[in-house]
Amino acid sequence: MQIKEINVMRGPNYWSIRRHKLIVMTLDLEELEERPTNAIEGFYDRLKNFIPSLYEHQCSEGVQGGFFLRVKEGTWMGHVIEHIALEIQTLAGMDVGFGRTRSYGEKGVYQVVFAYTEESVGRYAAEAAVRIAEALIDNQPYSLDNDLQKMKELREQERLGPSTASIIDEAVSRGIPWIRLNKQSLCQLGYGACQKRIQATITSQTSSISVELACDKTDTKYLLEQAEIPVPRGRIVRSLEELKEAIDSLGYPLAIKPINGNHGRGITADITSWKTAELAFNEAQQISKSVIVERHIEGEDYRLLVINHKLVAAAKRSPAHVIGNGKDTIQQLIDVINLDPRRGYGHEKVLTAIVVDDMTRGILNAEGYTLDTVLPSGKLLKLKDTANLSTGGTATDVTHKVHPENEFMAERISKIIGLDICGIDVMTTDISLPLSITGGAVLEVNAAPGFRMHLSPTEGLPRNVASPVIDMLYPAGSSFRIPIVAVTGTNGKTTTTRLIAHMMKMHGYKVGYTTTDGIYVNNHLLMKGDCTGPMSTQFVLKDPIVNYAVLEVARGGLLRAGLGFDHCDIGIVTNVSADHLGLKGIHTLEQLARVKSVIPESVHKDGYAILNADDDLVYAMSKQVACQVALFSINEKNPRILEHTKNGGIAAIWENGYITICKGEWKLRVTKAINVPLTFGGKATFMIQNLLPAVLTGVINKFTIEDIRSALESFIPSPSQTPGRLNMFNFKHFRFLLDYAHNPAGLRALQNLIMNLDSSHKVGIITGIGDRRREDTEEVGRIACEMFDEIIIRADRNLRGKTQEEITEMLIAGIHQVDAHKKATVIPSEKEAIDHAINHAQPGSLIVLFSDAISEALAQVMFHKEEEAHKLYSFSEEELQNALGLNDQDLNPVQKPE
Repeated sequence: MQIKEINVMRGPNYWSIRRHKLIVMTLDLEELEERPTNAIEGFYDRLKNFIPSLYEHQCSEGVQGGFFLRVKEGTWMGHVIEHIALEIQTLAGMDVGFGRTRSYGEKGVYQVVFAYTEESVGRYAAEAAVRIAEALIDNQPYSLDNDLQKMKELREQERLGPSTASIIDEAVSRGIPWIRLNKQSLCQLGYGACQKRIQATITSQTSSISVELACDKTDTKYLLEQAEIPVPRGRIVRSLEELKEAIDSLGYPLAIKPINGNHGRGITADITSWKTAELAFNEAQQISKSVIVERHIEGEDYRLLVINHKLVAAAKRSPAHVIGNGKDTIQQLIDVINLDPRRGYGHEKVLTAIVVDDMTRGILNAEGYTLDTVLPSGKLLKLKDTANLSTGGTATDVTHKVHPENEFMAERISKIIGLDICGIDVMTTDISLPLSITGGAVLEVNAAPGFRMHLSPTEGLPRNVASPVIDMLYPAGSSFRIPIVAVTGTNGKTTTTRLIAHMMKMHGYKVGYTTTDGIYVNNHLLMKGDCTGPMSTQFVLKDPIVNYAVLEVARGGLLRAGLGFDHCDIGIVTNVSADHLGLKGIHTLEQLARVKSVIPESVHKDGYAILNADDDLVYAMSKQVACQVALFSINEKNPRILEHTKNGGIAAIWENGYITICKGEWKLRVTKAINVPLTFGGKATFMIQNLLPAVLTGVINKFTIEDIRSALESFIPSPSQTPGRLNMFNFKHFRFLLDYAHNPAGLRALQNLIMNLDSSHKVGIITGIGDRRREDTEEVGRIACEMFDEIIIRADRNLRGKTQEEITEMLIAGIHQVDAHKKATVIPSEKEAIDHAINHAQPGSLIVLFSDAISEALAQVMFHKEEEAHKLYSFSEEELQNALGLNDQDLNPVQKPE
């Protein structure tokens, strides 16, 4: 077997609108295409023994054991690998269940699709599932445990921490979209100008001064003392000599900690001897040179969590410990505790497994113990100096027990330090009594406090502490989304996108939009190139300036990674015609339409799908969407339009020369098509199809007819406004038209316009695309032969799998099917093809270049325009003199004597 490709879906996609996180593996079974599972001796038994938990997979049978039944009766290996990939993720602690295996359209090649929780784990599971299947086929030994451990490690490296994840989960439950901004915990909530950011439990509203204060324990302690908050007495030391002086002054028991530590690092509590103090000092200095020595407060460790200056949770924390039974060693007691199913690797479960580290060994040494020591029955031994859950500690929820005075103190502390999310560590014998009575004290104030102990306490009620964070970031009534218009289709996407963006800019929005030419924000080109995939989409949605997004979405990005957003407000499909067929498993127009339908199906229920009623495949999408529908047509008598408007639907049509909006029996004429520059005086009828969805977008946005008309009539096709879309250059004796059309449907759309343009001789500069079907490339040749008197065949920079000779041969074959004597010249370089056409242009001729390297082609045409202008407007001194009617005396007057 051979893995040909692995793609990761991260949004609505061809395989599922609802399931955004899918792995799509293209797998060539090779000779196994002829060997289903029942033809592989012993495979069924080996699989059943190797992963017995696959019995839970019902498969299409709908009952437990259904998958094994399919294997026994005979199924193909791609199907088996799908189920293995799902189950090994589940065994590694990531429960997933959705999977599909479908033919790629080539013999023996399948697309194996399955869900994942973490991207790197999903990729690994795909590769591991193939290795496992091959080992079982060949009856070779295989260690599943190694794969499971590797997947756990990958998960811990990639996953969000429990605090960040809880905030994200709460946001998602409220419909708030999010984007991960780095490989750690920096995340964006909301889109564009409505965004907020979090990093663990630091928010975009958290004061940097407050964070610095919380990290500087000296300043924190000073401010709290000034505010009459009880804190332990202490001193800052930087050497062993100063440490000894501090001990003489404060006395035992003591706590030692670094001045700017966090997460319990370098902290040692309940120190009662010089030896332990010395070890603790050295450990603290690994974090910071300045070390705090303070009086140890007797009692238990409590964490008070304050969000938006309100106490929302409290937990009693206990460090990792064992209790002796008089017969088991310390190591054996640790092993028994780690058998608790609630304990796991890293953050995978409620509790973390206890790991014996240097801190543990130091405690054992101080007590005169080793891991082989048998503790007396009932003896409690702390294994860590801190009560952090990440080091194996436990937490008990005590929110309901906090005394009102302690609650008031915690909320006051959050304002004194200025933290919007604040973790306060308190040592006291009883949190239900005021610290003033128990003699307790505030030990630390923490920025970015962990939520895990409150979300999943070892004992007591879990608290949804992420909810008040979202309440704080997005108070009731505030916006977290910006309007999103998504545009897809085979042809016309870019023009429609640009026109809508133009309309929105005229209405005062700061628009971000993506096209095949690049990414634009507020009229500035920020990235060049084909920017129609999910990464480009997220570029716009991450920009804090943007408050309206118009996104061109092409099939390539959809199949490669899915959409870059979860929902849009308006989804437009211009048309579906033969292009890119035979690529990425898409072989038919129906499959291509299914890819495009991801856009309208991703529109939220109150939004609109704007669909082409003249295209059967596009119109059919109206039956699949859950949103409202608006239709457009260049045929005013289209029965689909008549029925739709009769039922109260909105439509846009071209009728009697007008761009018109219809609803019910009402018609509102926006403007005559000939008044819209994009239509070239009404000659470019195919452009009207691009205008209509833009008009509907304006109607849905509640723009006035005057606003819509103004946008249409002020949008002028030009190299700057619509690069590569009907860019006409008027030379002195001929005209040059540049357009992006690159498929048969695009050329057919232009054919009528070009035939209606006056010219004595029409020259077409064409090319074929290497990864298209032969019939599509020949069709380009046939259409070009119908359109032009002379053809120049150029080469694309990227030949995409074929030689220039092969592409040229297909184009010429198509040309000769129409006219075997048509003049066709091969000039591989696009630059040289442009130069040749311009330098040999006949008076009154029209040259048409079909190009996808728009910026380079425009630059070359402009070079010739400038060269012509230089020749036209450069005069010799004699020519200038004659043109102005001057003589030598005028130019050199003789001075008359006084």
